[in-house]
Amino acid sequence: MSALVRAGVVPHSYLLTTRGRRTGRKRANPVTVVEHAGRRWLVAPYGVVPWVLNARASGRIGLTRRFRTRHYTIREVSAREAGPVLQKYVAIASATRDYFQADKNASPEEFAAEADRHPVFELAPCGTSEG
Repeated sequence: MSALVRAGVVPHSYLLTTRGRRTGRKRANPVTVVEHAGRRWLVAPYGVVPWVLNARASGRIGLTRRFRTRHYTIREVSAREAGPVLQKYVAIASATRDYFQADKNASPEEFAAEADRHPVFELAPCGTSEG
């Protein structure tokens, strides 16, 4: 799956790279990026998993698609901000819908109530890339 995501074959998907908070080693995971309100967002559909902890610790991540990596700083957002992003995420990432209590037709407020179980990060470009 990671090779397909890295090559840009899977829609909305990227290969997320974080640096291990204890080991310092690079870690890679496929993720879905949401574009909403002119901004880019990263959602953790499975909750506070290791990549979330690594991202929180460093405040930076890398996203690779079509063999090009771009680096971002991250900002974890409030439940109110997360609601509409989670709603859009569920609409495009059908494989993870079972991890949400709100269904794809739920209101942003219903999704905001789930924000503590599904962290959401706003992405801001760092200006550096590799390719």
